[in-house]
This record gives sequence, C-alpha cells and structure tokens, in this order.
Amino acid sequence: MKKVLLFAAMLFTTYFAQAQEGIQVGLKAGANLSNITGDETEDLKNKFGFHVGAFADFGISEMVSIRPEVLYSMKGAKAEEDGMEGGFNLHYIDVPVLARINADRLFFEFGPTVSFLLKSEIEMEEVSVDFKDYTNKVDFGYAAGLGYQLTDGLGLGLRYNGGISKIYKDDSDDFEAGEVRNSVFQLSLSYSFGR
Repeated sequence: MKKVLLFAAMLFTTYFAQAQEGIQVGLKAGANLSNITGDETEDLKNKFGFHVGAFADFGISEMVSIRPEVLYSMKGAKAEEDGMEGGFNLHYIDVPVLARINADRLFFEFGPTVSFLLKSEIEMEEVSVDFKDYTNKVDFGYAAGLGYQLTDGLGLGLRYNGGISKIYKDDSDDFEAGEVRNSVFQLSLSYSFGR
C-alpha cells in the first residue's frame, strides 16, 4: 500500500510539473519539538528531534501555490516513571500537501498530512522495546504554519503538525492504547531551486 501511494504521488508530481512553468523544487531540514497528547498524557514531556526532506512548489498564481513535501520526521515524547527516564520514539515519512499563500516575502501554509510509520519503540533507560506491532502504520493529520523568504532561495518556516488519527492500535489484549495523537512543532530552513 505504501509503495502504491508513493508511486501515485510521484506520478502526480511528474505530470503536474510538466503542465506548469516555473516549478520550484527544494530541500528542507530543521528541528522538531514533539509530544503526545490525549488520554493520560499530562506527565509526558516534549522531545527534540529533527526532520529532513524535499518539496515541490506548483504556482497557481503569484500569491497561491500548492506544496507537496516528503519528509523524514522524528516524533514522540519523553517520560519518567519511578525515577527512570525514557520515552516514546516514533519515526515517520510525512507527506503534507499544503496550500501556500505568499504575501511578498511572508508566507502562510495549511493543509492535510499523511504519515507512514517507519519505526516505533518505547525506551526506558538503556532498554528499547520495538512497539511497531502496536502502532498504527498510517497517521492522518493537518499542518499550519508561517514563514519568511529570507532570500530568493533561502526560507525560514515555523509549522504545527497535529494528529487526527490515534497513534496506537486499540485491538490488542496486551496494551491499552487510549486516545493519543502526535503533536509537533517544526522550525525549518529550506532552499528552493529555480527561483
């Protein structure tokens, strides 16, 4: 299923790129500040991670463009129990498709995201337990942000990614998942080619 979705996204991107003049592609990377929200998550703390990937920008008008991205992104939360520190480590391939509104060098963006799980583990001190079997493989969410185009190629952005889907499966007798979702702030530097 993952391969089919990625193939469809690549095919759509290629077709759209041929139909548009002045398409821009680029790279982006930055820091994540993530947490898990929902049932019984009050004691969880923010966790730092990073994201890195690529994007394409399809101009509809001078003010509006559509920007699909493919990003590797680290999410999760820190936890402490009985004096021991640990956390939830979640690794995804994020595919946001955002509407971007440009106001001179300032921009605003919003749209849906779909994330494909690569790795899920629970860590306590020096021990890590693979938790992928208990984690949903696809995570649906939304993103909204703003930023500033520093130069013709270089941009700085701040974005919030909120989860709509539950992170963990609730069909297991071994694990009580609860209603928990991803919550991530991203600070990014991007570089656009073709500006």
